Amino acid sequence: MVFTRITRQQFEAAGLGNAIEPHLVICQDEMLETADPEEFQKRLWNMYPLAFGNVLSLPQLDRVRWIMFPEVRVPDQAGLFDVESDAGEETDLPDIMRVMDLQQEQLARSLGEGHRVIHGVAGSGKTMILGYRAQQLAQAAVSKPILVLCYNEPLAVKMDAMMAAKGLRDRVHVRNFHKWCRQQLVAFGQPIPSQGPEMFDEMVDNVIRGVERCQIPSGQYTAILIDEGHDFQPEWLKLVVQMVDPTTNSLLVLYDSAQSIYEKTSRQKFSFKSLGIQAQGRTTILRINYRNTRQILELANKVAKDVLTPNAADDDGAPLLQPITCGRDGQVPIVVKLPTLQDEVRKVAELLTDAHAEGHAWGDMAILCRHYELMFACARELRRLRVPYQVRQKSGQYDPLGNTVKIMTMHASKGLEFPVVALPAIGEMPEDNEDAAEEARIFYVAATRATHRLIVTASGERSFGRTLTAAA
Repeated sequence: MVFTRITRQQFEAAGLGNAIEPHLVICQDEMLETADPEEFQKRLWNMYPLAFGNVLSLPQLDRVRWIMFPEVRVPDQAGLFDVESDAGEETDLPDIMRVMDLQQEQLARSLGEGHRVIHGVAGSGKTMILGYRAQQLAQAAVSKPILVLCYNEPLAVKMDAMMAAKGLRDRVHVRNFHKWCRQQLVAFGQPIPSQGPEMFDEMVDNVIRGVERCQIPSGQYTAILIDEGHDFQPEWLKLVVQMVDPTTNSLLVLYDSAQSIYEKTSRQKFSFKSLGIQAQGRTTILRINYRNTRQILELANKVAKDVLTPNAADDDGAPLLQPITCGRDGQVPIVVKLPTLQDEVRKVAELLTDAHAEGHAWGDMAILCRHYELMFACARELRRLRVPYQVRQKSGQYDPLGNTVKIMTMHASKGLEFPVVALPAIGEMPEDNEDAAEEARIFYVAATRATHRLIVTASGERSFGRTLTAAA
């Protein structure tokens, strides 16, 4: 027992020693900075009558934490909400324990109320923290649903499947932002824009105006959790804040400026406070990348080094963070230079087939392309080899549970991860009409989707192709 408000003299004068053994107590005056450190340490030792012969090693402590707190492990995203019993789980642990560091463990287990912002690099476990937080909130007695928002539709589909596996879909609503906007317009009888290039912008504007006119109610959700918040425009964040029930005031925003690959305006300077996000003093930074092997992260950093120069921000801004590897080693990325684009497509299919022969499921693999034409070329080659695949060209075409090779754009892959990832035609990046810095961000996001094996091919001679050739 620790008494923070009474001294040892007051403890004894009150006769509290009759209720609890005096040596099992630390009082206020015994833990001040003026207290003798050795005396304080002695008191701590005296509080534990049982002594063990050997001190636990750090790997043993990690093993205990791994077993006792499964919610703070950093598994592949597909296993975050695994409802299967752990009884048959292998007892052997990976070479490098993918266990959250102490900062993350404390954060995942003890996120308090109010507004919170987490700035975390790619692969730092942000989505795992969000999933744990959503589960924790959903298990409490709540009168309103919990909303999880993200920009990418495939990520929303995957997180929704995770919540469904936990039986939380009725309490945790997972939506990509524009789908949520459309549902708001339908639910409250607001104008729905017609198809066209401005449809999505008009949809958001209609929701904003509906809230301003009180035709769409605010405070609809017990809590709102935003994944990949760097993809949100400032006005979107301002809108979402109003949807949190003021009696709970529970908002969590996950952010990584380095992965902002959509509208450049999403990287404009702003303060969270100006958007109604009151997170001063409740902001956390996660710098360690657990997802990628050291070799994969090094290659991604070589291409994107010019746009990953860290910059600081105050407690109310959005810093740009450079990831630190957790030290997990793996295969060196396969970088292959070939004569033509068609040769690249064939080589990617061949290497994926080899990975399957080694034991990787088709559903563990993804081909991430810069443009649609390349996606279709890869699909034709996989079809020729009778390899099961799924092309994700638009909403509704992504099945995270299907045992198929996923073919999608680099943009659509944000927030996802796969054990084996292939990136063809990198030698064509950036094209003449594309900004090199923007393309470097896109490559960085795509490369960091791979958890174990990264395959990169190039036939062109543009800057990324030269960089990769040098790296290989």
